[in-house]
Amino acid sequence: MSPVTGDRHRVVVLALDGVYPFELGIPSRVFESAAEHYEVLTCSVDGGPVSTNSDFSVAVEHGPEALRTADTVVLPPFDMSLLSRELPAGVAEALASVPAGARLVSICTGAFVLAAAGLLDGRPATTHWALAAVFRQWFPQVALDPDVLFVDDGDVLTSAGAASGVDACLHLVRKDHGTAVANHVARACVVPPWRDGGQAQYIEQPVPEATANGTSATRQWALENLHEPLTLGELAGHARMSLRTFARRFDEEVGMSPGRWLIQQRVARARHLLESTDLAVDEVARRAGFTTGTSLRQHLHAAIGVSPLAYRRTFRGETALPSPGR
Repeated sequence: MSPVTGDRHRVVVLALDGVYPFELGIPSRVFESAAEHYEVLTCSVDGGPVSTNSDFSVAVEHGPEALRTADTVVLPPFDMSLLSRELPAGVAEALASVPAGARLVSICTGAFVLAAAGLLDGRPATTHWALAAVFRQWFPQVALDPDVLFVDDGDVLTSAGAASGVDACLHLVRKDHGTAVANHVARACVVPPWRDGGQAQYIEQPVPEATANGTSATRQWALENLHEPLTLGELAGHARMSLRTFARRFDEEVGMSPGRWLIQQRVARARHLLESTDLAVDEVARRAGFTTGTSLRQHLHAAIGVSPLAYRRTFRGETALPSPGR
């Protein structure tokens, strides 16, 4: 989907009975932090109050007619005890009113609704890792990947539980309007600006025992020196650890290897430079720590499926022919 332009992009959140209150609020919290670009409406299938999986209900301002005006529809998760192979009452009719070109987004168990509606048939998707076995049994026609935070399949995005809904919404802001806007939203929400969709959902030790010998300071040092080669040995040396200890602690704290994390940070730096400067691709590559423009092109294409020039045109509206090396 190309960046949103013109009138504000309308995000409509469809709240179903048993909805999780935290996730219900994610779209509003994230997208309305860029209110000049988005407006968020919340609706139910009948316009009435919606029960939550907690000890209260919520009143919504809109009925299913709001879905007819949606540019993006978000399905927050609902109580697992209400999951079924069949669509909840009224949902099929409500989804049928969604415009053909609208983007569909699910958080956690919301993927069950999209799958039951046949909207994920033959497509890659994810949901909460703990529900993967049930999902596969009920919807074998969906290419489920239970190990990732979210899956962006163009006009359909599915995400895992809780905080991954924040990651998915931030990803869409970045996709629509670029790094600067997404970073502003992340700061407003006090959340990390970017976690790659392919990052593992479940980390065995997400909060390692506090110690002065963590990798946080080294990660900050690496971000300040991304233009350098930064070998694993140099990172371990900065942290004053052996290679093996550093790699183990890094994985415990971040959920991925140092090498993969470095590539993610280099890609993020390159995207920011492509959006915000007129630097030639080779210079962007150098400042982001890729050895050549070719290396940047390969890693950017692997990450988001486009070339540096295509990415720059998308977010800067360039139509002129690029100069050599751009």
